[in-house]
Amino acid sequence: MNDSAAANIGVIGLAVMGSNLARNLASREGNVVAVHNRTHARTEELVAAHPEAGFIAAKTIDDFVAALARPRTAIIMVQAGAGTDAVIDQLAERFEPGDIIVDGGNAHFRDTIAREQRIALTGIHFVGVGISGGEEGALRGPSIMPGGSAESYRTLGPILSSIAAVAEGEPCVTHVGTDGAGHFVKMIHNGIEYADMQLIGEAYDLLRTVGGLEPDDIADVFAQWNRGPLESYLIEITAEILRHTDPATGRPFVDVVLDQAGSKGTGVWTVQTALDLGVPVGGIAEAVFARSVSAKPEQRAAIRRIRSSRPEVQQADASFVEAVAKALFASKLVAYAQGFDAVVAGAEKYGWNIHQDEIARIWRGGCIIRARFLSHVTEAYAQNPDITTLLEAPYFAQAVAEGEDSWRRVVATAAHSGVPVPGFGSALSYYDSLGADRLPAALVQAQRDFFGAHTYRRTDRDGTFHTLWSADQSETKLRGTAG
Repeated sequence: MNDSAAANIGVIGLAVMGSNLARNLASREGNVVAVHNRTHARTEELVAAHPEAGFIAAKTIDDFVAALARPRTAIIMVQAGAGTDAVIDQLAERFEPGDIIVDGGNAHFRDTIAREQRIALTGIHFVGVGISGGEEGALRGPSIMPGGSAESYRTLGPILSSIAAVAEGEPCVTHVGTDGAGHFVKMIHNGIEYADMQLIGEAYDLLRTVGGLEPDDIADVFAQWNRGPLESYLIEITAEILRHTDPATGRPFVDVVLDQAGSKGTGVWTVQTALDLGVPVGGIAEAVFARSVSAKPEQRAAIRRIRSSRPEVQQADASFVEAVAKALFASKLVAYAQGFDAVVAGAEKYGWNIHQDEIARIWRGGCIIRARFLSHVTEAYAQNPDITTLLEAPYFAQAVAEGEDSWRRVVATAAHSGVPVPGFGSALSYYDSLGADRLPAALVQAQRDFFGAHTYRRTDRDGTFHTLWSADQSETKLRGTAG
């Protein structure tokens, strides 16, 4: 260990994400970085590979703590769960009041809330930080979503700002809110990411199956889309993937990848949390379910065996590509609107003062869902923080209105052609549900009253009512209700 310098920041856990984050920190003027890993050989490898970083290599946890200047600030980049708790406990035993423990992993926000409450009793600050951008983002500049106390952010904020991505001259970091707010917003980000990826996959499938285009042609389409309103990181990398040829077979790379998508759980967390909050996030849910369906090869094979025929693929004309683009954009807007609805509901339930415009601002760069239209999300929430849904903001309302006919055409064409579009279809149904004059929920509520006496309200007078279905079917009004 080098005792000649005191580090203003430390990183524990030197797998790829942790190593890249440490290198990013060390590359910024004013930062001196202490590093520690449970297996010291990995620490030595990192230090040897990057002498320019000037890392302070700590062999033991005590060496690591000793290398940190006060207030000590340490970022934990280990696997979520028991490993994180073990490192937190090690630091909490050695840190002093005012020091800061940062969890930069993909922890569940409720775990972060519990950890913050436990660690706060010691006078030490515990901060859950969402970091998006993958391995490259960690190294070059991620989007960063810190929670924790305002006091801890005074120390941590300048450090995080120094390593964050920059969009339109602004670092992609903001103090999201207290305790678990940072990890909550990162979770929602990942849920939107699921939806966005699924929608892009459906667009590719439509262009190939209905449009008859080959991967190289579709790559050109996506590259063109990336110069317009659909411009985003995910559209950009999709074009690159579709151009890639498998060196072993000479076939398009996308054709040799098994069509079973994996998941690390944050999409599921988003859907579960949204259900708890009573927020419909069908676009995100369908993306999660689509991955689950893809991972059921036996069931998929069984249905293919029993189907005597498949629907005849409808012939697409020259306008189909543009129709898919408009349907994709409208569906993406719905997914983002649903995600921000969940952010608003979570902030209300957990007492977080989250500024939606700031969240959209820091998602403009560094993160996986970075996209051109996020500037319009920032503008919409800045103009009206209490907007009921992003879909009523002028930019989004106009975009959906202009694409609605194409959206309906694409979903109908997919249904007639046997092409699954759970994301496109769910987004359109959600939009239609919001815009319907009257929903069949009236019948559902009557059914609930029939079999479970769950009561109902009426359109013509106030109060809560129950019909005596098994008796004379007369209506009773519950006591204590107005009207």
